[in-house]
Amino acid sequence: MLKNYLKISWRNLTKNKAHTFINVTGLSVGMAVAMLIGLWIWDELSYDKSFDNHNKIVQVWQHQTFNGTIFSQTAIPIPLGTTLRNDYTGKGKDFKYMVLSSWTFEHILAIGDKKITETGNFMQPEAPEMLTLKMIKGTRGGLKDPSSILLSAKTAKALFGNADPMDKTIKIDNKQLLKVTGVYEDIPHNSSLNEVNIIVPWDFYMTTQDWLQRAATRWGNNSFQLFAQLNDHADINTVDKRIAPIKRKNIQAQGDSVGAAAKPVVFLNPMNKWHLYSEFKNGVNTGGAIQFVWLFGIIGVFVLLLACINFMNLSTARSEKRAKEVGIRKTVGSLRSQLIGQFFSESLMVSCFAFILSIVLVLLILPWFNQVASKTVAILWSNPLFWVMGLGFALFTGIIAGSYPAFYLSSFQPVKVLKGTFKAGRYAALPRKVLVVLQFFVSATLIIGTIIVFRQVQFTKNRPVGYDRTGLVQVGMKSDDIHKNFTAVRNDLLQSGVIMEMAESNSPLTGVYSNNSGLNWRGKAPGLQDDFATIRLTPEYGKVAGWTLLEGRDFSREYVSDSTAMIINESAAKFMNFKHATGEIIDWGTKYKIIGVVKDMVMSSPYEPVKPSIFTLANGPEGTISLRLNPKKSTHEALTKIEAVFKQYDPGSPFNYKFTDEEYAQKFANEERVGKLAGFFTLLAIFISCMGLFGMASFMAEQRIKEIGVRKVLGASVFNLWKLMSTDFIILVGISLIIAIPTAYYFMNGWLQDYKYHTELSWWVFVLTAAGAIGITILTVSYQSIKAALTNPVKSLKTE
Repeated sequence: MLKNYLKISWRNLTKNKAHTFINVTGLSVGMAVAMLIGLWIWDELSYDKSFDNHNKIVQVWQHQTFNGTIFSQTAIPIPLGTTLRNDYTGKGKDFKYMVLSSWTFEHILAIGDKKITETGNFMQPEAPEMLTLKMIKGTRGGLKDPSSILLSAKTAKALFGNADPMDKTIKIDNKQLLKVTGVYEDIPHNSSLNEVNIIVPWDFYMTTQDWLQRAATRWGNNSFQLFAQLNDHADINTVDKRIAPIKRKNIQAQGDSVGAAAKPVVFLNPMNKWHLYSEFKNGVNTGGAIQFVWLFGIIGVFVLLLACINFMNLSTARSEKRAKEVGIRKTVGSLRSQLIGQFFSESLMVSCFAFILSIVLVLLILPWFNQVASKTVAILWSNPLFWVMGLGFALFTGIIAGSYPAFYLSSFQPVKVLKGTFKAGRYAALPRKVLVVLQFFVSATLIIGTIIVFRQVQFTKNRPVGYDRTGLVQVGMKSDDIHKNFTAVRNDLLQSGVIMEMAESNSPLTGVYSNNSGLNWRGKAPGLQDDFATIRLTPEYGKVAGWTLLEGRDFSREYVSDSTAMIINESAAKFMNFKHATGEIIDWGTKYKIIGVVKDMVMSSPYEPVKPSIFTLANGPEGTISLRLNPKKSTHEALTKIEAVFKQYDPGSPFNYKFTDEEYAQKFANEERVGKLAGFFTLLAIFISCMGLFGMASFMAEQRIKEIGVRKVLGASVFNLWKLMSTDFIILVGISLIIAIPTAYYFMNGWLQDYKYHTELSWWVFVLTAAGAIGITILTVSYQSIKAALTNPVKSLKTE
């Protein structure tokens, strides 16, 4: 019997090729979208789950209050880590491990003449055990030797090829030699620590620079990270309360009134929340990337719903044409259960074909999808959950779509059907109309949302940044050689004509690495807390950046007094309440004189207001070289010459450069990624909706073929017939727009409020969406409408 069901199902599907194509294609596209989004969500939800102890690992954060607003930050002082390690870590205490860490920075690794640049951290010896690193060679205890280094598998491969790296010596940052004591598996891409490709002992780090040793006792120096693992018996909320006042008590005891005024509160941020719940506002966790998980999850459900609506609409519409078939089958002895089995077999066959095709589509799209989404997701072939959900959904869809013809048509009385007295009923088409409205409601909402996301990105990209990004190149310094020979390097490059100017600073133009407080000035309000972005630089910085002086002058090597001079931005001038800041004295331990005010430069987040900033001359190696290329020279020629000069003075470092405009563009990567993915899914949603409309228009034209023939005989024009066929669909789409526009406005307006610097919701976005939806509807329906209108009435009116 099953074989017979399948054979007849196959005949019915091949007989109605257009109907089958629309059903299988639409459903498979919807399944493919849902599968891609499901894989993306799976990757997001499994973030940091590769660490065995992820449910016990935490990062120590702190809240600080500035002028009534609470700010939450990951940066902490070394003494906090030392105190928690000594007093709260160990058997029977709150923590099992306590690990101080540097930030993840690039480092030069050299073995002989071979040099590479790799990212990594300086961490205390328990880090590999806490992170349960999977060791390929060596043990997790390799960091106990202060002159050791652990390498990720790909780093070991890049340095040593297929040779055994164990106990080999590596020079780091052209300075000290370290011995390889272990190689660990690469940390997965979906991990907050995926860029930790080398780990160097913390004790070694503390010997590299004098300021680190001074920071070891300073509770106000928030320049480091602190990770920990709770003991099995420890409750995170209880531990939070216990450690909350530690910093505040110690900073008061140290006599740091500025730090104490910030009312620091120490707290623990669990690893399971690092990625998806990373945002804090006024001391409260407000979410983060989880909003995108919900967003794409909802899109996936809706796109899949669109495909199912098409499938069910066309299945129920077509089933009415099979009423006589049911009557004949019943007349010759078919049982109702057999008819139900027949209809279900056809529906399930379509849904299974669609599932298979969806997997093929996903395999074709995945490379592009991973590139856009910045992921490395793959189909979970070996995961039972993938197959249970995929096949379960195919089965569920097939049953739902086949339920109407299976249970409704199988109940017909054959006498009525064969006599022609059966009618579907005046409300039979109502469910299909409701589903069409729902389809275009979803599509229109997605269109509006996608347009607004792109507008927000473009709006922020067009924000004046206060300097000229074009032709700017930045080079990170891993050694002091360029700093020591700064004048010679600059002169050589200026004489070559490939650059206009060169400067050194502690932060690139696309970031701020240092913030300071405790400044005093004339008229400062009692109790006012200050926090300034601090950029140390050489006098040429302003010319390289092309900043705009609003008053005063720029730094100059001709003025010896500029060693205690300061330039501030206009936000700082407003914060200090200076109408004319030039000439004012700032007390910052040393007396600084303000010599100029520059226009605000967007150096941090382009979505946030510019922070009050101060600029002072550098007094040591600062880490970043910025160069403005000569526009009259080719970029290739300029970079080739710059590399040659840098190699001459710093032969031990690879020449790695970044274009400032490209680095600035990275600040929009997340929003652009969301926009591209939402746009892609929206196009597929529109495609699915159009296929459904096309199928429904085809069915309606076929149903009304005799009516159209009569109207043509009575003198109706092609335009009148087209209008007759199209009006119903346009009305349905109009209803969907009436619902979609306020819905999209409500949700997108709420989304924009998360950004302090955002675009407005313009009326033309909604008008354009409405016009586009109606235009798409007309184009989709017109083919079938005009085709039906042009049909010879002689053919349509002749009796069967």
